[in-house]
Amino acid sequence: MRKAGILNRHLSGALAELGHGHGVLVCDAGMPIPRGPRVVDLAFRAGVPSFAEVLEGLLDELVVEGATAATEIRAANPAAAALLDDRFPDLALVPHERLKALSADAHLVVRTGEARPYANVLLRCGVFF
Repeated sequence: MRKAGILNRHLSGALAELGHGHGVLVCDAGMPIPRGPRVVDLAFRAGVPSFAEVLEGLLDELVVEGATAATEIRAANPAAAALLDDRFPDLALVPHERLKALSADAHLVVRTGEARPYANVLLRCGVFF
């Protein structure tokens, strides 16, 4: 048994399969899940686990070279926007409909229990060297 890091075996295994350029959508409970990508659904109750908790855990494990979120996050969810701005100085913003279309090409979707709007980000995996 692991003693640190991500303990969820489904998520840990899915992360081990990621490579350079793969997309990982971290999303709230309301984001439509596209057909195709592997999905690890962590949602338990509204707000549990939160978008911030899951994102922080993933960033401890992944090399991320870029991130894209919905433009609407700025007005609708300032706390999530601030979190993303802090973690990703070069955060790309696109309309929410475009983010949904881009998520269809993600390799992995991690659904949180987040119940605040537009708490979604598409991460692009990098390499550690």
